[in-house]
Amino acid sequence: MRYELCASQDIPQGKSRALEAGEKKLVVYHLSDGFYATQARCTHMFAPLGKGKILEDKCVQCPLHRARFDIRTGEVSEWANFPPGVQLLNVVRGEKALETWPVTEEDGHLFVEM
Repeated sequence: MRYELCASQDIPQGKSRALEAGEKKLVVYHLSDGFYATQARCTHMFAPLGKGKILEDKCVQCPLHRARFDIRTGEVSEWANFPPGVQLLNVVRGEKALETWPVTEEDGHLFVEM
């Protein structure tokens, strides 16, 4: 299905915004080459990625344990590494990519296809 998200001007370049599309919660990111959407929760311990940092116009860093994901593909760039010792938890919570969806911009509005 296709959902309208917001006006494209509502998300400045280098920023992100937590939104909903139907019943699905997601985060929309505005990178230098366009808009991208990922699931709203980190796959490590389900922290809100809408509060994460965008790093190097490429990755989102989880605010809880600093796992990093490629925004464009959802792939894990670096698994949870903070605070020291969290690696013990990683034995139980193995690496898992984020779900992603294509975002299009039309007439100043953003749409996601799910």
